[in-house]
Amino acid sequence: MLAKFRPLMATAAKARAPPAVTASTAAAAAVEREEHVHYKHTDACHQLRWTAKESYEYMYARPWSRVVDFYAELVRAGAGAAGLAKLFGKDEKDYTRYTAGENYLTPSEKSTATTSSKDRGGRWERVTFKVVISYHGRSFDGWQKQPGLNTVQGLVEKHLGQFVDERKAKQLEARSLPIEGCAVVAGRTDKGVTALQQVCSFYTWRKDVKSGDLKGAINEAAPDKLKPLHVSEVAREFHPNFAAKWRRYMYIFPLDEDANLILGKAQSSKILENSEHNIKPQSFDVAKVDEILKTLAGKTLSYKMFARDTQASRSVGPPTECFMFHSRAAVAKLHSANEDYKEGMMVMCVELVANRFLRKMVRVLVATAIREAAAGAGDDALLNLMEATDRRATAPPAPPEGLCLVDVGYEDFNKQRCFIVD
Repeated sequence: MLAKFRPLMATAAKARAPPAVTASTAAAAAVEREEHVHYKHTDACHQLRWTAKESYEYMYARPWSRVVDFYAELVRAGAGAAGLAKLFGKDEKDYTRYTAGENYLTPSEKSTATTSSKDRGGRWERVTFKVVISYHGRSFDGWQKQPGLNTVQGLVEKHLGQFVDERKAKQLEARSLPIEGCAVVAGRTDKGVTALQQVCSFYTWRKDVKSGDLKGAINEAAPDKLKPLHVSEVAREFHPNFAAKWRRYMYIFPLDEDANLILGKAQSSKILENSEHNIKPQSFDVAKVDEILKTLAGKTLSYKMFARDTQASRSVGPPTECFMFHSRAAVAKLHSANEDYKEGMMVMCVELVANRFLRKMVRVLVATAIREAAAGAGDDALLNLMEATDRRATAPPAPPEGLCLVDVGYEDFNKQRCFIVD
């Protein structure tokens, strides 16, 4: 009986047996894996350019805790964007007038809008508030509300629930949902990203709710970690995202304690003179990063190569185009209230202002600019990468701890608001 099934067992064993791996097959597979992992740059400095892993390790091997502490101090102080002035040796008072932000409409326009809203009735009778808040990125799991996570939106909406009108409260109760407000934001921030003047809006049909009530409620949500700076009633048409004309980000990158690096004399230029040894640089020139970033200002470009985690439908065409108003980098000294760091730490500050930003775009831009500066690439390095066909051509995102949403503007951009200028 067993002999009868032996031919079938032998056939099954052959079917299960793995194909023989020859040396040539293994070599071809290795080459294919290498090409899949690393983007093949073809310019003159491609041998000096860090790989994705090397760039990631270089970015994260920094004393980020000191940057996190600096942002925490700014949030506790409640100075908003003006708190950054001391980084650049400027008077905080010169920027204090911008802390509250602009109203969406002038008083005359606001009264006209209010009159027309009352005449129209219905949803136009609701009261809309503009809320400018500051929060510490390390203390939250990002802005967007997510189940089981400590997010800024979840905390703000929970404390705004007491101002929800009776009709909406009954609707939420009928669906067994918590009574919470709805906060619409100018732009979501990832986990670890700080905001000094984030803008959101809240509306209600209750006429007894005042700006001070909202500010007091939000102020109790997370003291020293989340602080409302300004709350004002605006026209019903106001939308924090769609009405915004520009956003400003600041990235603080800790530098090596190296005099040559601080003075803008990086080692990359020396290595380029003898690049045949293929020794990759371990530092970069901040002045070179500044020159690379300046080429982006005043242009509308597609930043799809610098975006991450975006839908395929948003990877082509106008959805990826951004207009950069301002893009600069400079060296600054980061001071801290911590007695262990009284001497301060040298950092590179990158200031970017654009009409919009894609997902993780700022962090990828910063990491890529540093990588290109270290490799000794030309000033048009970022512009050349715009034409790439694979996002692996750009560097992995820099750590979120260094990023800060400075403010959001609803009037024409004014360069006098910038910290890094000639």
